[in-house]
Amino acid sequence: MLDADDVRKAVPMTAAIDAVREAFLDLAAGRFEVPQRLSFADATTLVMTACHKPTSATVVKTLNLAPGRTPMILGTLVWNTAEGQVVADAVEVTTLRTGAASGVATDLLAPPTASRLALLGTGAQAADQVRAVAAVRTLRQVSVFGRDLSRAQALADRLGAEFPSVAVRVARRASDAVGDADVVCCATSSETPLFGVDDLPERVHVNAIGSYRPSMRELPPELLATAGCVVVDQIAAAMAEAGEVIHAVETGLVERGSLVELGTALGDPPVVGGRTVFKSVGLAVQDWAVGRLLGEAAARARL
Repeated sequence: MLDADDVRKAVPMTAAIDAVREAFLDLAAGRFEVPQRLSFADATTLVMTACHKPTSATVVKTLNLAPGRTPMILGTLVWNTAEGQVVADAVEVTTLRTGAASGVATDLLAPPTASRLALLGTGAQAADQVRAVAAVRTLRQVSVFGRDLSRAQALADRLGAEFPSVAVRVARRASDAVGDADVVCCATSSETPLFGVDDLPERVHVNAIGSYRPSMRELPPELLATAGCVVVDQIAAAMAEAGEVIHAVETGLVERGSLVELGTALGDPPVVGGRTVFKSVGLAVQDWAVGRLLGEAAARARL
């Protein structure tokens, strides 16, 4: 059983980004079997699985989410191959692989010179969003916004210590945080948009990874309607779980056919300009990608 520290020692963020990028390309090429995520008890228990057809390696992850509990998320990841099995802390894998997906999308869609990041949310996913963007862009400034000012300040202090060359500040309002951002990362469970489309610069990339139910919406619908490119991890998953995307499609603001899956975009990079969006609800192929790295690390440790 690999605990959180073991996961971090085995898989640095840069390696996770490379592995997740490769997994999305394999997904687009049809090399994965990925059943729809199972959700129980009002999405408080989730089960995710994926099988890589060329290798027959599989991953199974279970998560239990209890708002108000510390930690809010508990879970286990099991990586299976013909050679053996690795069991790991699923919470650490989830934050790492979710950050890695934002890193992949940011590297694809954000301006090469992007240096200002707005982070909306102070929960378990937040720090890895910064780590991922910092792995693909040279950050000079991070603006942190959270509903609880003391939590936002505590996170800003931790990020400042981890990234001493980056100016980290706390924003009093979400609109203040995003106003001069090159990249925005939303990592909340909000059921209402966090900011207005007019609060954003004309050229900005937005990652939204927090909402995972149809009732949740971090982004304003006008952003999806006017963005130059809206990328999702998987269209079927987004239409089942991403509240922003479901609302935009059902109200006619966005055509389902205009959505681009991340794996497809990686294989045929879009010409981007203006505002771009990456909306993710999380796929088991991301867990598989990190599980593969954990399996390789475990095999090396046995030699």
